This record gives sequence, structure tokens and C-alpha cells, in this order.
Amino acid sequence: MRITKLVHSCLLIETAERVALFDPGIYSTVDPNKLSRLDDIIITHIHPDHFDLELIKGLVTRFPSVHITATDEIVERLNVETLPATSAASEGITFFDAPHEGHPPFLTPPQNIGVHYLDTISHPGDSHSFKEAKSILALPVQGPWGSTQRAVDLVLELQPKYVVPIHDWHWRDEAREGLYASLEKLFIAHKITFIKAVSGVPFEIQV
Repeated sequence: MRITKLVHSCLLIETAERVALFDPGIYSTVDPNKLSRLDDIIITHIHPDHFDLELIKGLVTRFPSVHITATDEIVERLNVETLPATSAASEGITFFDAPHEGHPPFLTPPQNIGVHYLDTISHPGDSHSFKEAKSILALPVQGPWGSTQRAVDLVLELQPKYVVPIHDWHWRDEAREGLYASLEKLFIAHKITFIKAVSGVPFEIQV
């Protein structure tokens, strides 16, 4: 499996049979014209750092047959734009319970879906309240709604084989590099591989 982080929570997942893009939001460095194939777009929730409507339009223009899986409110928004989408799981996609973090009045959580893709990688969107993960976990490492400590606790509880950090646009590069190094050292002691992902640079995981 080939994975490319495209800033924040956006991941391009490539296998020989299928290519998916998770959470293309306003921070994402996605150029539709540089993609040669796209089978799935998967959007965990409606916040703009995970869902950029104009970017979705560009991706659909480039790949008219792409299958979009998202929450009910995103599907409704896309249908207004005559963009087909579904909130139902399809082949290779399984949902898991992953409610969006946050509490009113600071944040009213939107609908959020956790997604297992190809029974291999789990993307929880903006959640630290989930109880399952496949061998590769896309881990939100920080946010205004969650802490890095809680992210660490989740990994130690769920024991994935690999951790891919997401939701870290807010960190300065120096902070990101330092925290990535600390997390790598911590998790290796538990026989868990932390991927120090660099945006735009693909990496391979044998699954």
C-alpha cells in the first residue's frame, strides 16, 4: 500500500486495484491534474479542513466516475451541486463509531464517520473516541478538540502496527518534527511503527 499525506488529514491511498483520497479539505495540497487515477473520495465530516467543495468539484471533473462516500449532511450538500455521493458503506469500506470531539458552546460536533478502508487502514476523522483500528491507523495527533496525550493513549490501547499522523496543520514545522521524533521513539518501544510522514512524499507499507 502506497500512502501520501497531502497536508492535515488528507491521505492518498494507492493499491494496485484501487485508489482513494481521504478528507480533501482547504489545507490539502491536492492537484487533480497530477492524479492518474481516483476510485474513491471519502469524507469523514463537513468541516472545511476536511471538505473543500471546490476541490471536490475539480476532482469529479477530472474523474467523473469517482465514488464519493460521506456523511448524510455532506451528501445533501453535494447533491445540491448535482454531485452524486452516498452515505452507505460500499465494497472495501466499513464504518466504525467515531463521534466528532467537542462540546457546546465551544464546538457543536457535526456528524463524523470513522472508516476502515480495504480492511487495512482506519481513518477516524476528528475523533479520539473510537475503540477499533486496523493494522494502519491514521491518528489525529492534536486539535482544538483533543490532545496529543489522548492520541498516544489510543495507540497504546488499540495497538495498530503502523501509525500515520494526521490533523497537524496547526503545528509549526519545528514542533512537528520534534513531536514526530518523540512519538516514533515512544511507539517503537511498543513494537508500533510511527510514520514520520512528509506532505507530498509517498511511503510504502507492506500489508
